[in-house]
Amino acid sequence: MLLSLDISTSCTGWCVFDEDDFRSTGYINLSKHKGLFEKAYRVKVALLDLLVEHDIKEVVVEENLQAFRPGLSSAKTLMTLAQFNGVVRWICYSDLQVPVTSMNVNTARKNVGLKINRKSSLTTKEQVLEWTREVEPRIEFPTREITRGKNAGKIRPIPECFDMADAYVIGKSFLIEKLKK
Repeated sequence: MLLSLDISTSCTGWCVFDEDDFRSTGYINLSKHKGLFEKAYRVKVALLDLLVEHDIKEVVVEENLQAFRPGLSSAKTLMTLAQFNGVVRWICYSDLQVPVTSMNVNTARKNVGLKINRKSSLTTKEQVLEWTREVEPRIEFPTREITRGKNAGKIRPIPECFDMADAYVIGKSFLIEKLKK
C-alpha cells in the first residue's frame, strides 16, 4: 500500500491507497504541540499506527517549497517546514522502513488533471478540496458549523480537510506516474 503525506508543522494530512484504489484518509493535528521534536514524535506515533493498520510499502510526500515568494511564506517558515519535512521523511524511512519519494505539488496537480483557476472566487486550497470531493466521493471530509459572524449557521469543512485533499492529490499523482513506467 501507498501512504501519501502533506507535511506541515500545524497539520499533516495523509492518504492510503491500495494499488490504484483509495482506502483511507485523515490528518494528524499538531497545532497544540510545541517544538519540532514534539511534533515529530506525534507524527511518528500516528505513522506507526497507520503501519499497523495498513501494509505500507512506500511513501510519497509533497516536495518542499523551493523558493521564497513575497506575500506568502517567510524565509523562516520555509526553513522550518523544510526541516520538519526532512524529519518526517526520515521517520518514514527509518521507522516504517519503506522507500520515500517526494513530488512537486504543481506536477501532481497536472498529472491528475486538476487545473487551478486563478480568477476563481475560491482559493487554491478550496479548489483542490472541491476537485477531490468530485473525483473521490467516498472521502468523508469533517465539517463544523460556524457559530458566529455573518456565516453563523453555515456548515464548512474543517481546515484539516485541505491537508487531506492535498495528500490525496499527491498520492493519486504518484500512482499515475508509476503506471506510466
